[in-house]
Amino acid sequence: MSQILINNINLINPNIDILNNCNILIKDNIIKEISKTKINTSDNVKIIEGNDNYILPGFIDMHNHIMANGFDKVDYMKNPLAMHFYNALDNMRLTLESGVTTIRDCGLADYGVKIASNNKLFPSPKLQISVTALSITGGHYDHYYNSGFDMELLYPGMPKAICDGVEGVLKKTREIIRARADFIKVMATGGIISDNDSPDVPQFNKKELKTILFEAKNKGLKVSAHAHGLSGINNAIAVGMDSIEHGTFIDKSSAIKMKEKDIDLVPTLLVIDTLNKCSSLEKEKKLQVKELAKVHKENISLAYDVGVNILLGTDSGVISHGNNLKELELLTNVGLDENEAISSGTIGAANFMNLADKIGSIKNGKIADMILVNDNPLDNIKVLTNPDNINLILQDGDIVKNLDVY
Repeated sequence: MSQILINNINLINPNIDILNNCNILIKDNIIKEISKTKINTSDNVKIIEGNDNYILPGFIDMHNHIMANGFDKVDYMKNPLAMHFYNALDNMRLTLESGVTTIRDCGLADYGVKIASNNKLFPSPKLQISVTALSITGGHYDHYYNSGFDMELLYPGMPKAICDGVEGVLKKTREIIRARADFIKVMATGGIISDNDSPDVPQFNKKELKTILFEAKNKGLKVSAHAHGLSGINNAIAVGMDSIEHGTFIDKSSAIKMKEKDIDLVPTLLVIDTLNKCSSLEKEKKLQVKELAKVHKENISLAYDVGVNILLGTDSGVISHGNNLKELELLTNVGLDENEAISSGTIGAANFMNLADKIGSIKNGKIADMILVNDNPLDNIKVLTNPDNINLILQDGDIVKNLDVY
């Protein structure tokens, strides 16, 4: 039985006062004891001196595309399929080393990727997968060009995304569930960098959305709606989606309805902030993103003030991997305090994923997913935004990153 003892560490659990100068014992992958006094152990225990630093739960990124590197259609066409998997190995390592021990993948990771990750064939966050996102013909996930080329990345285990009409969406939802999705992702509006639509255009009508939701709920799965425009947001709220992803044009009325229906918001501030600083975008897209960035920040702040529950997500894959916890600083910029921001990516996210009995906080009996930093992030959230500040990461009780300080 492997054992790790972390001595003299300050424990930060979201929504709970810091437990200063404590000791934590891990046996195999489980937290066995947390104590302010000395913990007696066997001779074979590995001891880590915490040196009065700070330990937190491993973070959860609720909106990630671990297999993607910019959704470059030309890249899809030029590269052999195997290259997408090999490139993803680096994406997974960078994400894990940033302090994210679990992700919810919102498209492109199939069941085989999840199996390999679960079997620890390579360094990787733990995964919940949607396999692929449902899209209408001509919608955000329709990669068909007017030239006649279809640039959608497909392989066995990855159903095609396009579906239309009640019968079409029912069949496609069942295909996604058959492909072992943990949740369903639906494109309820167009996207920022879409070729065939725009962010404000709704996708799927309410009958189609209700059909998707009903079938998913029958199988015990949650449904998340990609939605920028207000019409698409309101459609998703009306049918009772579990989360709204992005929520760019959310207004006070829709935010109040989200709160009443207990629908969570994953704003992915980082992707829009990053795209707004990107010099390589086409002129038209650049102007669009600039306006969206301003509106997005204002509207997410409004939603927070109304009381909508906000969760951490980055949309990494559209942007570079490995900077995931920069989202924490952006969340504080729209009104969350440091504790709320940390909670949004730990116990809050774990609650949404029905994993709060296993991860999301550091407590006896839970899985030992945790990160260690020198300074208190409750005083300065920027401590967490630079992966180089994360000195030690444990995932399932294994040390997966150690900067040799301990």
